[in-house]
Amino acid sequence: MPAGSEGALTVTVRMKVSPEPESEQALLDFLRKYGDALNYSVRVIIASKALSLGKAHRLLYKELRERYGLPSNIAIGCYREAIAIAKSWLRNQRRGKVPIPRRLNIWLKHKLGYRVKGDHVELAGGYRLRVIGWDRRYDDFPNREARLVFRDGEFTLYVYKRVPRSVKYTPKGVLAVDANERQVVVGNSHVEQRIETPVERALRYRRLAERLQEKYSSPKYNAWRRRSRIRKRVKHFYRKARNIIEDWARKTSHIIVSLAKQSQLAIAREDLTGLIENLRRLPKDHRVALIALGYRRLGYWIDWQAEKSGVPLLVVDPAGTSSTCPKCGTKLVEIGYRRLRCPKCGFEADRDTIAVLNIERRALSKMGGTLTSPTAPQVTDVAPNRWGEPSAF
Repeated sequence: MPAGSEGALTVTVRMKVSPEPESEQALLDFLRKYGDALNYSVRVIIASKALSLGKAHRLLYKELRERYGLPSNIAIGCYREAIAIAKSWLRNQRRGKVPIPRRLNIWLKHKLGYRVKGDHVELAGGYRLRVIGWDRRYDDFPNREARLVFRDGEFTLYVYKRVPRSVKYTPKGVLAVDANERQVVVGNSHVEQRIETPVERALRYRRLAERLQEKYSSPKYNAWRRRSRIRKRVKHFYRKARNIIEDWARKTSHIIVSLAKQSQLAIAREDLTGLIENLRRLPKDHRVALIALGYRRLGYWIDWQAEKSGVPLLVVDPAGTSSTCPKCGTKLVEIGYRRLRCPKCGFEADRDTIAVLNIERRALSKMGGTLTSPTAPQVTDVAPNRWGEPSAF
């Protein structure tokens, strides 16, 4: 859950936790009770415009304690969260109906709402959960707030910490990023590295889910079979496909930002706003693959990692980056599979290499810098990793 304000960022660690078998149902009931109390608090705060802690406390504290049976610190956390939801909704000029939080989760204050003791988490209200998966970064998180979430049959504790933004350095050049269905190409006029995407692996799980949906949507199958085991299996396949892309986007963004920071370069990527409109014009198979890949997720995580690491980031116009000559700006002609040549100056290179060079050139123009003549024709014959390090791929 990366987020931030002008002077700080919010970073997150995650713990997998599990309640004792005899208390699991009671904890679920407690989460549902908190959800009901939160929905009630949101409605009251919006109706009364009680957007300050003092007003919300006078209106809600006693009722949350007596009507919903929330412990005192959980009740305070409940109306604090309700205020945040109400403010967010009121600031939205295109807001619809009053928001109704539906997920089973609870906001917790450190020491007052929860404590980690050894390999257990103790919650206000007397609940105790065993830590299954432990993120050791938790030890560096003083004064930490958290959220306990129940999703897909599992309990997870997300712990948050506010950290100052890193000071950005003055870049010595640009590291351009271009993504296509099969590869992410990272480089500039001197160096290039290609990172394979997991789109085929993700699409395999997506197709499995679609086949099950198609097969069991027939009326000859009993409704209980469609609702229970098959629906869970379909949901599992879709979730697996999403997780593959999400994991890849996080790891790839970390690698890109690390390479840029190592060489003191700025990162330049294309502006992906409105990408979905352009995808609608593509053939179905190609469109589905690109949507499954989720360029926006990769861009999101690159932006976050760059912000966290103090790496300068530039966003450039994507129009014509892979179809115009990076040397003279002439429209390129195709001479082979993903290979283009300039009819005016004779420049020739791979489509992705051309995109990287154009992104670099546009980013440098934003920075007020200059660019030497592209040397892209030699790039395609070089080893995938030219950073002087063992390849990570």
